[in-house]
Amino acid sequence: MRRALVLLDTDFDGARLHAACAAHGGRRLHYIALAPRPVDASHLPEEWRRQWPPCVPGQHRMVSRDGLVTLDVLAGDPEACLAQLAARIDAVHLAWVPAAVAVLARLMTDGGQLQAVHLDEAQRAALQGNGFVFDESRLRATFYARRGEHVAVAAPERRAIVIGAGVAGAAACERLAARGWKVTLIERHAQAASEASGNLAGIFMPQLSKDDNIATRLVRAAYLYSLRYWTDLGGIGAAFEGAQCGVLQLARDGAHAQVQRQIAASGMYPPEFARWLEAPEAAAMLGAPAPDGAWWFGQGGWARPSSVCAAMLDACGALLTRCFSSSALGLERVADEWRVRDAQGSLIAAAPTVILAAGTGAVQFGQAAGLPLDAVRGQVTHLAEGSLPSLPFVVCREAYMTPAHGGIVCVGASYDADADASVRAASQHDNIGKVAAILGVAPFEAPLAGRTGFRCVAPDRLPLAGALPDPGVPGRCERLRDVPRWPGLHGLLGYASRGLIWAPLAAELLACQLEGEPLPLERQLAEALDPARFLLRERRRAS
Repeated sequence: MRRALVLLDTDFDGARLHAACAAHGGRRLHYIALAPRPVDASHLPEEWRRQWPPCVPGQHRMVSRDGLVTLDVLAGDPEACLAQLAARIDAVHLAWVPAAVAVLARLMTDGGQLQAVHLDEAQRAALQGNGFVFDESRLRATFYARRGEHVAVAAPERRAIVIGAGVAGAAACERLAARGWKVTLIERHAQAASEASGNLAGIFMPQLSKDDNIATRLVRAAYLYSLRYWTDLGGIGAAFEGAQCGVLQLARDGAHAQVQRQIAASGMYPPEFARWLEAPEAAAMLGAPAPDGAWWFGQGGWARPSSVCAAMLDACGALLTRCFSSSALGLERVADEWRVRDAQGSLIAAAPTVILAAGTGAVQFGQAAGLPLDAVRGQVTHLAEGSLPSLPFVVCREAYMTPAHGGIVCVGASYDADADASVRAASQHDNIGKVAAILGVAPFEAPLAGRTGFRCVAPDRLPLAGALPDPGVPGRCERLRDVPRWPGLHGLLGYASRGLIWAPLAAELLACQLEGEPLPLERQLAEALDPARFLLRERRRAS
C-alpha cells in the first residue's frame, strides 16, 4: 500500500481542503489542519459536514467515504497543537510562523515543501536556520534534513496475529484489515466476546473534569472517535445492537454539583456534547427527584459489545482468519517471526507481528508477565422490563441503568476485588439498591439473574496501547523512546470499564504506529497510553 501524502494546513480553510482532495489523483491523502477558531462546517461538503466534531479541544479524525482521504483537525491553541502533532509532513501551508521553528522542522520529511502566506526577514532567517531553503519567490521553500536527522520507516510486512476476540482484539483486526493486513485471530472460546465483552450492554459517554486532565482528554477523544467510527461501520442500532439514546449522569451530591457548575460555566463544552441541567430540568427528565442536577450527554447511549465485535470482524472480510476454541499459551520469536503454540506445543500461527488483546490473560505469556494489570470483578444485574420505572435513555450515578431491550433492563455494575465468577445475591442487592435510590423507589427483591465479567485494569486506569517493553534488557531510561521493546510484540490492554470506546481509537493508534502514519492523538496523549510507561517509571526511580 503506497504511503499517503501528508499535508499540514496551519489555519484550516475549507477551500484548501477541497483543492487538495481534488488534486490528489487517487493517491491516499492525509490532510492535517490546525483550527485555532471554531469552524463553520455548513460550507463543507456533506461527507465532512456529517462527521464534523463538536467544538471541543483536541485532535479529531475523519475519513472520506472512499477511504482515500483522512482529515485530522486539531482544535485549540495552534502553537500547542503543533507541538503535540505526531506526524511526518510532506507539505505545509504556513499561515503563521511558530515561535519555535524547530518544532515545525521536526515534523518535515526530507524534501518536504513549504508555502508561506507572509514572511518577514527574521521569520525567513529562522526557517532557513532550521533547514528550509527558499526559492526566488521567498515564500516557497524545500526542507532538507541534516544527515542522520530523519530515518526512513521501512514498510512492515502486513501479517499479524491478534490474541483475544473481545472488543480490543476485534477492533485491532478491523483497523489492520482496513490497511490491507492479513490477520489471524486466536480465541480460546468458541466465539468472540465471551468474557468481559460478553455483557448485554455497555454504555458510552464522555468524562468531564475541571482541569481537563489527560484522562478526560483521552476519554473525550475515544468517545468522539468511536461515534464517527461506528457510523462508518454501519451505525448504532443498524450494524450492531444499541441506541444513541443519550445518557443522564446525576451529580453525586451538592459539592460534586458545584464543581460541575463550574465546568459548565467555563464554556468549554457545547450543548450538543454536554449540557448541564439544574435540579428542576433533571428531575423532569428523570421522573424522580434530582436535587443536585445532572449532565445530559445527548450523543451517548448503549451498545451490545458482542454485536459490535461481530460487525468489526465481519468488516475484515477475507483478510481475517479465525482460530477459535484455540488456547494460545506459548509465544516465541524465531528469526523474524513470532510463533504461537497451544498447550501441547502445536503451532497455531506465525507472523512478524503479534498483538496481545486478551485482557489479564496477556500476563500468562512470559513476555508480558511484568505488566501491572489487575482483574476487577463486575457483576451486572438483569431485570425484567417493568421492574423499574421505564426511561428511554441511560441513567447513571453510583450505578447505571439501560433502557429495556429484548425485555431486559441492565443494571450495574459492581466493582469488586475478588475472583468469584458466579452471579451472587449480595452484588445484585447492591446494584438494585443503588439504581432504586437514583429513581426514588424502594429497593426490592428480584430473581437472581445477570452476568459477571472481569475488567482488565492498569494502576493509572488508562489503557496500554503500543509496543510492549522488554524488561530483560538492562539499561537506564530517561524517555519512552529509550525503553527496550520486544520486536513486533504489541498490546491493546487495560480497557477497564470503557472498552467500547477505547477499542476503536486504541486500535487506530496502534495501526498508525505500525504503518508509520500520523497518529490520531496528540503526542502527550499517545505517550500516556504507552505500555512502557510503567517500566520507565520503575527505572527512573532506580537510577
